[in-house]
Amino acid sequence: MDALITPYGGILKSLLVGPERAAEIRREALTYPSLDLPSPQICQLELLLTGAYSPLTGFMGRADLEAVQGRLTLADGTPWPFPVALTVPESLAAKLVPGQTVALRDAEGFMPAVLQVSEVWPADPDAERARVDASGFPLGPAHPGSWYVAGPVEGLALPPRHDFPELRHTPGELRDQFARRGWRRVLAYQPAQPMHRLHRDFILQTAVAYEANVLIHAGAGSDPVLDHGHIPLVRACQALMPRFPAATSLLALSPGMSQPGGPREVGLSAIVARNYGCGLLAVGGDSRIAGERRRGQDIADLLDDAGRDTSWHRLVAAAGVALIPFPRLVYREETDQYVAPQDCRDAPCRPVLRSEELNRRLTHGIRIPDWASYPEVLAELSRCFPPRSRQGFTVFFTGLSGAGKSTLAKALAVKLVELGGRRVTLLDGDVVRKHLSSELGFSREHRDINIRRIGFVASEITKHGGIAICAPIAPYRNTRADVRAMIAQWGGFIEVHVSTPIDVCERRDRKGLYAKARAGLIPEFTGVSDPYETPETPELAIDTSRNGVDAAVQTIVLKLEHEGYLG
Repeated sequence: MDALITPYGGILKSLLVGPERAAEIRREALTYPSLDLPSPQICQLELLLTGAYSPLTGFMGRADLEAVQGRLTLADGTPWPFPVALTVPESLAAKLVPGQTVALRDAEGFMPAVLQVSEVWPADPDAERARVDASGFPLGPAHPGSWYVAGPVEGLALPPRHDFPELRHTPGELRDQFARRGWRRVLAYQPAQPMHRLHRDFILQTAVAYEANVLIHAGAGSDPVLDHGHIPLVRACQALMPRFPAATSLLALSPGMSQPGGPREVGLSAIVARNYGCGLLAVGGDSRIAGERRRGQDIADLLDDAGRDTSWHRLVAAAGVALIPFPRLVYREETDQYVAPQDCRDAPCRPVLRSEELNRRLTHGIRIPDWASYPEVLAELSRCFPPRSRQGFTVFFTGLSGAGKSTLAKALAVKLVELGGRRVTLLDGDVVRKHLSSELGFSREHRDINIRRIGFVASEITKHGGIAICAPIAPYRNTRADVRAMIAQWGGFIEVHVSTPIDVCERRDRKGLYAKARAGLIPEFTGVSDPYETPETPELAIDTSRNGVDAAVQTIVLKLEHEGYLG
């Protein structure tokens, strides 16, 4: 190979304008309406602006989006696997019309780009699901009530990134680096989890076999303050890089966010790798499960089925990037090597330690064998995943009004303060309503807002090593799941379903709320005129009609001790 692989479509399309045009747009933008984009869409915008999504020049229109969902192509037939679409709530879409120019901003008001609106239309999740099902390749539909906004974008500046700036390079910049180093064939690996010895050995062996240089290209698009995200991943990669040959290996960051590696995502990763100048892509190797298997086996099966003429096979052929699935491997003690299971024969072999198991051992202080990782990598991960006895945690009570949540929460808070060693914050439902959510009513929307506010405060407490005890009703399963995800990335989350029967709750009702609700005087009352969605897998379920307060609190304390959160 005499030159780097060309960009997808032949030309690297950076959408950043020159200084004069940028100054002109900034002056005109004072009169433009604005769209504030959440972090995932800011990442997509940055990938567009840098040319990583070449040949796209903006957010997809309706014809392109429907073709991608159903056929894995753009409307003109160009293979493309994944939507690059801008979604907004209906309230914002109602203010937009084709031909309008809109300023695209991040959460802090910074304007990376403007959008020339070409189309605005409502999402149809049912129709999207039907197209995706017909394609045979999974893809999540839009949220009900979302609207799409399409059009070309002009970029003024990349979104500000304050973490690891020395590792952030556009496709054009990385291609220039490769050229200066004399690299012609580059193997990319896009880790979604911290890398250990297994990953390093496989990547090096593959690079030697293909006579390629190595780009470790980690996704680093998440907000490191609001999301645990990529910080442990990047630190682990930095610690590992001295184990790679310096002259033939490079670490860089992509503004993308890691995602499950299904066929569509792998196809998009191949296109992005090509635009960054990489002709080979190692696929899999992470603990995250996509499909029924892992370590690239799903993709290996698809590639082996060479006789099929599917839209995905045509996409892979068009992308022109050689996909190298991460194989199933075991550790062979006799030779101190990772080998395929069939190569073990009668020699002692050990199964690979998954990332979840490595993290479990880190947080529980359990030894990790030398063959699994490297001391410098584990030292970095220990900074991000300290032992549970030093982590913050949240105990989240949920149950009907009158179930005993507040009583248990206060008693637990007193017990934990008595034990000492950690700051304890009690976020009782009624107290939060008074101080943080006094303007909210009791509609489903307002209840969700209230619970998410509680979750945000609890996540901040947990992040900083404290203990948060929450006691709202929290009737909706999806909202509770979102709160769990918000908190669990920073520390422990113990959901306690206070499962006291509703007839007992009514007998305890000092305020007469149940009676008023049954008389129709209180609309949308949980358990009467509004549903309570019972937790499916709480860490604990406690019926206060069968358990006294002291016994229930002791059960929770024992659970916390068993999980390692109380030393």
